[in-house]
Amino acid sequence: MKTKSDPIQILSLGGGVQSSTLALMAAAGEVEPMPVAAVFADTGDEPEGVYTWLNWLTPKLPFPVVVGRKEQALFEHIREAIEKRERVSKPPLFTKAEEVGGDEGILTRDCTRDFKVSVIQREVRQIMAHHGAKKVVQWIGISLDEIVRMKPARVKYSEHRWPLIEKRMSRHDCLNWMESRGYPKPPRSACVYCPHHSNAEWRRIRDEEPDSWQKAIEFDQTIRNGVHKVRQECFVHRDCVPLQEVDLSTDTDRGQGLLWGNECEGMCGV
Repeated sequence: MKTKSDPIQILSLGGGVQSSTLALMAAAGEVEPMPVAAVFADTGDEPEGVYTWLNWLTPKLPFPVVVGRKEQALFEHIREAIEKRERVSKPPLFTKAEEVGGDEGILTRDCTRDFKVSVIQREVRQIMAHHGAKKVVQWIGISLDEIVRMKPARVKYSEHRWPLIEKRMSRHDCLNWMESRGYPKPPRSACVYCPHHSNAEWRRIRDEEPDSWQKAIEFDQTIRNGVHKVRQECFVHRDCVPLQEVDLSTDTDRGQGLLWGNECEGMCGV
């Protein structure tokens, strides 16, 4: 018999491949015990495909998907903070000194902590209170190829669990699992202007989500100057030029042909 001293299970849902696979595996009874809920932290600036995906995924789960948000979307917060010269929950922006040949760098990332982790923890505490629970096991959708991202919980009431690691599943295994059951491929979950986008992802946003592409361009222009305590110019693309001027052509577009026989699985970091 379950008591209040027993931890409840909550899934941290990012909306991408791994966490979506984990949610559907739990729904199928392939990972137990069943979570009481999944929590998705919405920055307000996810690609259109992520919101479409969540609308598809949610009714397929036997547990609720709780969506947590800040009062402001991340872009709104950053725009206002720049105008007021206040601290910014900044993404890992690329920087370049204005002078010719100036040094390039990358800023520390605050956005994940402030707009993802803290929002999820707030919702987790509310779910715990609703269930009268004192402990929680949070499922994290990290796969075997991301094992370096495993980190213990920072709060005493929470314990992290990585079911995909337990099952020795990589991102590719997750995609195979989804395909074998006739499920569509989940989108990549990241803000439309995330500096971690590969050129392939930037091309996808430009070609498939024109509104998101224009939002990313506007964001890139907004953060160019004025980020609190940052003297260099800031950019969302590693080339440190305005996003609309970045050469996003492929090797094939440039007449170099395909250098690899298979599609990149996202592990090369480019």
